[in-house]
Amino acid sequence: MSEQYDVIVIGLGAMGSATCHELARRGVRVLGIEQFGIPHSMGSYHSGSRVIRLCYYEHPDYVPLLHDAYKGWERLERDSGESLLKLTGGIYMGPEDCEFIQGTLRTAREHDLPHEPLTHAQLARRYPQFHLPEDHVGVYEPKAGYLLPEACICALVQLALRHGAEIHGQEEVLGWDDHESHISVRTQRATYEAGHVIFTAGAWTSKLLGDIGVELEVTRHVIGWVWPKKPELFELGTLPIWGIDDPTGYFYYGFPLMPGVAGMKIARHYAGRSTTIDTIDRTIHPADEDDFRPAISKLLPDSFGSLLSMGICLYTNSPDHHFIVDRHPDCPRAILAAGFSGHGFKFATVMGEILADLALDGRTDHPVDFLGLGRFADSPGGS
Repeated sequence: MSEQYDVIVIGLGAMGSATCHELARRGVRVLGIEQFGIPHSMGSYHSGSRVIRLCYYEHPDYVPLLHDAYKGWERLERDSGESLLKLTGGIYMGPEDCEFIQGTLRTAREHDLPHEPLTHAQLARRYPQFHLPEDHVGVYEPKAGYLLPEACICALVQLALRHGAEIHGQEEVLGWDDHESHISVRTQRATYEAGHVIFTAGAWTSKLLGDIGVELEVTRHVIGWVWPKKPELFELGTLPIWGIDDPTGYFYYGFPLMPGVAGMKIARHYAGRSTTIDTIDRTIHPADEDDFRPAISKLLPDSFGSLLSMGICLYTNSPDHHFIVDRHPDCPRAILAAGFSGHGFKFATVMGEILADLALDGRTDHPVDFLGLGRFADSPGGS
């Protein structure tokens, strides 16, 4: 006989672990299933740090969600007793007319967010670490910083367990079926039943769900850790988190030197190599350094003393690079959350609330209509 739950959550990365925590906190009988260990380094959320910021150039409608996400991370710190959110400030740089700068300013002004525009000369005086083209300006945001992703996942899962959730690691989902009164989920160990299933499976979403009318692209991304020539310029407290919209068409970002981490983390955002979860090359090659070294050596010449480490992570991108949060088009009992890669981790706490609302109440008061599948109906890549 199948084991029965109110809700099953498939995939316990950022969104899945937050959803399990929120459902368990509300007294729901929830089962969370993860094919790898908890936490793990096979997906998108690992590598020691993830940026959090409010001045969101991608879309101003994200800002109300971010306000709630910040509250969620602060609550998680209180409940877990862990220090998870580090506010360093953030400096965003690029040509004055680029979307990164203009979008950041537009969002900051529309939502009355603390920020400080900086001219090229002001940037050079305040942040001599950066050697930028003359047309580059900056925006400083005091409330930006970073999260510790592995520690966040562990805190969310541990609290979920303490609230009564059942969590299964190292258990692969083989398939699922929609029945008139419930959904059944088949794994390598057992079959489980629930009134609702929430898919937060990252790069494995398409494999589990099949055709949802939108193509999700999985891309391979390289992350590097370097030891600076002048480490004093890159210490925590001296350097904030940062991002540069480079004239080559790429976007680079990085973090200050952090306690417990050998080196300074840097990477190139987007423009990853298209792949699949079955064919991704997880081997680190010498040529992978070219993803970031040439540009970073030019833009932060004192940052690159020696290369210490590299890693691979996956992005899962929707056609417009915005999140997808909606019901499965063919199964109202199934809820999906996908396409978070590249800028999603910071939203995990509020996404846990949203997905719990959708499963339990059929709706949420959080403003997520702009993330629905309907936006792709008449767009290339949509149905």
